[in-house]
This record gives sequence, structure tokens and C-alpha cells, in this order.
Amino acid sequence: MNPLEIVGSINLIGYGLATLGPALGVAWIFASVINGTARQPEARGAMLSTAWIGFAVVEALAIIAIALAFVFR
Repeated sequence: MNPLEIVGSINLIGYGLATLGPALGVAWIFASVINGTARQPEARGAMLSTAWIGFAVVEALAIIAIALAFVFR
């Protein structure tokens, strides 16, 4: 096996592990919105708009991670 193949495989394994952070982040964001809506239904709009901004930021980290996994291959 070529050493470059091993490095490429390690990069993708690292990316797979790095996706756990954004996955947990998205889950916590929307779990907090659900919890907040259950406690205070009239604030749903403000919480949901803030949640979408947080979702975009967290997903941007995942997109950057996959780009770096393929750049440093």
C-alpha cells in the first residue's frame, strides 16, 4: 500500500470524527429551541431566527472541515 493512500484514509477518518462536533451542536441548538418554546411559546419567533443563524455557523464549520480534509490529502 502506498503511504499517500494511508494519509488520505486518515484524513477522511479525521473528518468523520470532526463531524461529531457540528452534529452535536445542531442537536443542542434545536433541542434548546424546542425546550424554550415549550416554556415560553410567545418567544418562538425570536428563538427560531436565532437558531437558524446558529445552525448556519455550526454547519459552516463542517463544510470547512470537509474542504480541509480534501485539501491536505
